[in-house]
Amino acid sequence: MNVALWIVQGLLAALFLFAGGAKLVLPLDQMAGPVALPGWFLRFLGVAEVLGALGLVLPGLLRIRPGLTPLASAGLVIIMIGATVVTWVGGMVAVALINLVVALLAAFVAYGRWRLAPYRDSSRPSVLRRAS
Repeated sequence: MNVALWIVQGLLAALFLFAGGAKLVLPLDQMAGPVALPGWFLRFLGVAEVLGALGLVLPGLLRIRPGLTPLASAGLVIIMIGATVVTWVGGMVAVALINLVVALLAAFVAYGRWRLAPYRDSSRPSVLRRAS
């Protein structure tokens, strides 16, 4: 289960780093979607997605506050539920279904890291401490 969770976490982190980074870098006029959203809200979503992506992998890799991983994943579930609703209302049903699948994968990580396979061995040194 741990390996499956790490694979999903890595894929979701890459997806949200890309999507969030694009929302932070692209000009606002190029981010027009099916429903008009304010520019400040798109930038806020970009920051939340990048931080969520980092929260999916860094706590487990560095063994610092590993309880943040299920919280980051739950936050990404909320973002993806909103994305699903917005794209569904905008008439883009296929994109809404993709967003729903991403939300379900993030929910799997949240539940998996909270109940099924939480990070346990905090006595092992972090990646940073091994390198020193």
